[in-house]
Amino acid sequence: MQIRIEDYAIIGNCETAALVGRNGSIDWLCWPRFDSEACFTALLDSSECGRWLVAPTAPDAKVMRRYRPDTLVLETQFVTDTGAATVIDFMPMRGEHRHLIRLVKGDRGCISFATELVIRFGYGAIVPWVTRMEDHSLRAIAGPDKLVLRTPVNLRGENFKTRGEFTIEEAQTVAFVLSYVRSHLPDPPAIEPTEALRETEQYWHEWASKARLSGPWVEAQKRSLITLKALTYAPTGGLVAAVTTSLPEQLRGSRNWDYRFCWLRDATFTLLALMNSGFHDEAGAWRDWLLRAAAGRPEQMQIMYGVAGERRLTEIELPWLAGYERSRPVRIGNDAHRQLQLDIYGELTDTLHQARMGGIALEESGWALQLAVLSHLEKHWREPDHGIWEVRNKPQHFTYSKVMAWVAFDRAIKSARRFGLAGPVDRWCKLREEIHAEICSRAFNAELGSFVSSYGSKEVDASLLLVPAVGFLPPIDSRICGTIALIERELMRNGLVRRYDTEHIEDGLPAGEGYFLACSFWLVDAYVLLGRYDDAKRLFDHLLTLRNDVGLLSEEYDPVSDRFLGNFPQAFSHLALVNSAANISRLQKPAEQRSAS
Repeated sequence: MQIRIEDYAIIGNCETAALVGRNGSIDWLCWPRFDSEACFTALLDSSECGRWLVAPTAPDAKVMRRYRPDTLVLETQFVTDTGAATVIDFMPMRGEHRHLIRLVKGDRGCISFATELVIRFGYGAIVPWVTRMEDHSLRAIAGPDKLVLRTPVNLRGENFKTRGEFTIEEAQTVAFVLSYVRSHLPDPPAIEPTEALRETEQYWHEWASKARLSGPWVEAQKRSLITLKALTYAPTGGLVAAVTTSLPEQLRGSRNWDYRFCWLRDATFTLLALMNSGFHDEAGAWRDWLLRAAAGRPEQMQIMYGVAGERRLTEIELPWLAGYERSRPVRIGNDAHRQLQLDIYGELTDTLHQARMGGIALEESGWALQLAVLSHLEKHWREPDHGIWEVRNKPQHFTYSKVMAWVAFDRAIKSARRFGLAGPVDRWCKLREEIHAEICSRAFNAELGSFVSSYGSKEVDASLLLVPAVGFLPPIDSRICGTIALIERELMRNGLVRRYDTEHIEDGLPAGEGYFLACSFWLVDAYVLLGRYDDAKRLFDHLLTLRNDVGLLSEEYDPVSDRFLGNFPQAFSHLALVNSAANISRLQKPAEQRSAS
């Protein structure tokens, strides 16, 4: 039986990640990096896809789990009538090779365990050739990929699966070490699993100790920051939106997208969350990734890239996978990378400006690229685009896209003046005024007393909550107050905010989806800017209750079924949590930081 999205936890090594279920099964894993072809894919199919189960044979075992404090080391304790044992799952952070380690530790009494390993490369399509080695280890090879499993447990092959049983007693530990290497290379050398555990814990403790947090939600922020670190591809500094693909925004629906890429829309949120929390190295690495990815002709800038800045993210469907709870199609790649979204130019410019303000980079860093981007935007800001929500129908004049075009010139003006950088400031000032005037004229509906999602529309969308945060208008402006009030009336249900009403805004897809969690955090931020602190705290505390038992959030949530929806864990949700907590509890607030600097 397929378990729920919220029943998973993440482990990783900042190059790849695995999702571990409450039932002791690892159902998602891409080797050797986030966007590689998976060898564990049971998350997207309940048939013979790859998975790795280590769990008691007793069907009624009670389960408790947690992360070891300030780490990405997961402990899942199973309690039966005969005893208790804990499965410790982690990926070592250091070393030449990549390993996934599972330690089964006896806590009391005696428990019978079973293990079943199903390796399927190529998103469940390729069965590898498995051989047993002289040291009793197993080797699985298919094409360019090779896995080596080392364990003292006696294993056997059955129906293209690897199975075994063992008994664990108090104070005993049984280890499983699964190692990855390219198939043409020698097998990875054996490692000592308990020493690897000690080193991994030490790594995470040292990293988490750099956090500079305050307020009543420090632990929630820290867990989100550790999750964001796990979503970071260490070799390049890129931050993936999630480690999964095609987890649905509506169960058994078709809104199923690949999120294992890096979005420019996340750029400023990411920089501020990391920089303001004390993680300057990670913030600098993200800024450097951004500059490399965006480098080139401005008209060729994309809304998203691969973890190393790859641009060809061709979307294809995998018909042999049934999808999570039969949500189809299963997609890899993302055709939205071809879209025009004008907001990314503002995101780039804002991120570079905030990096200068925070001392993350030299003042002139990225300025030449920024000048080229602004020259391009000057010619094209009047064009319609597909917007921040990546609608899959005809382009429109989206309000948020135009606001971010305004942000691009506003931040360039501020950088030029504050840091003495050369540029056509007078012309930028005129453009900034022109864009501002057009938005106020064409995107504001006087009858509704609100800005609307696009020119001429009568609908609102949640991106409008960001208009005061970026400094376009003061929060106390009646037009901002009216917009927030209309969003509360039209998009807020069950204490949460939808992106937009899919019944009334045509986006080229069947209607229906969950509540996009980042949008509810944006309302928290808007409340803070309006001085509605009680409302902000009330909504923020409610959002914290939606996290799963180990503090993780997905992209969306369905309050009717009390289910997570969308890809998991979602960077956008955790970035929003970190920034909203800072907005409520700090004198220096990220929401004010963007608009005032």
